[in-house]
Amino acid sequence: MKQLTVSLPEGRSYDITISRGILARCGEEIRRIYQGNEVAVITDSNVGPLYAKTVLDSLKGAGFSVKSVSFPAGEQSKNMDTLVQLYDGLLTPYPFPMTRGGLIVALGGGVTGDMAGFAAATLFRGVPFVQIPTTLLSQVDSSVGGKTGVDLPQGKNLVGAFHQPEAVLTDPETLATLPERFFRDGMGEVIKYGCISDKPLLEALEAGTALEDLEQLLARCVASKKSFVEEDTRDTGRRMILNFGHTFGHALEKLHNFQDLSHGEAVGIGMVLACQVGEKLGVTPAGTAERVREVLKRYGLPTQDSFSWEDFSFSH
Repeated sequence: MKQLTVSLPEGRSYDITISRGILARCGEEIRRIYQGNEVAVITDSNVGPLYAKTVLDSLKGAGFSVKSVSFPAGEQSKNMDTLVQLYDGLLTPYPFPMTRGGLIVALGGGVTGDMAGFAAATLFRGVPFVQIPTTLLSQVDSSVGGKTGVDLPQGKNLVGAFHQPEAVLTDPETLATLPERFFRDGMGEVIKYGCISDKPLLEALEAGTALEDLEQLLARCVASKKSFVEEDTRDTGRRMILNFGHTFGHALEKLHNFQDLSHGEAVGIGMVLACQVGEKLGVTPAGTAERVREVLKRYGLPTQDSFSWEDFSFSH
């Protein structure tokens, strides 16, 4: 087991616990930090059939009253219409309507975490929530830091709120059911951390040894993320480096109508493009884009796209 603590400027803190089998123990973990009675689990149509029963049974075993709300999996569901459906499910009287004293659990990947977190940030002007990330991308990145939100037709994550979780409970065993493409998707964010803040990690990725200790890999990425979050909770200063590759990446996702290109794939291409721009401007060492391209290729990620530079000017 590995545990890291995010210490926020306002005096609040929360733990990120990385432990095999913690899904089945989530009830007792949540009981330590939440003394209420009602817990609503938000999940999607992919993760729900795999893990919702385990989580709900654990919560019931810890004495909680529970309900589950699900939505169709995929980035296409990350919109205001789905958010309204989540509100409706949370407030439905059976088995209980959500109240200000309730807790939301986000069970799933990045889309679920963003959606459930935003629902928690806005329902009753804010209720507590816990992240239980089940994908590589969410375990190394999106479950930590409090960014929540939904997409609009005009672009990605244009409506959202900063709402920090009460805890993050990460079970590496959930990665065993992750389709290979979505494991590669998460590697896009792992590679990002190697590029922006952890040179030994980048070198291990280049050497092909980074995946030998998965828990350690998760912890290293989370340690990088938490250091940026602690210094800059509102994403107005140093934390903005976490967006490396995301400016082009988000534009690519929109150009693909949030369907053909996953987030990690888009970010990978975005990192290459950003490095190319930096090299042309003389602010990035020559050969950086090629180095990033090679490590992306090693983990099966795309490094270019069919859209032209002109397309980006109309994508946001």
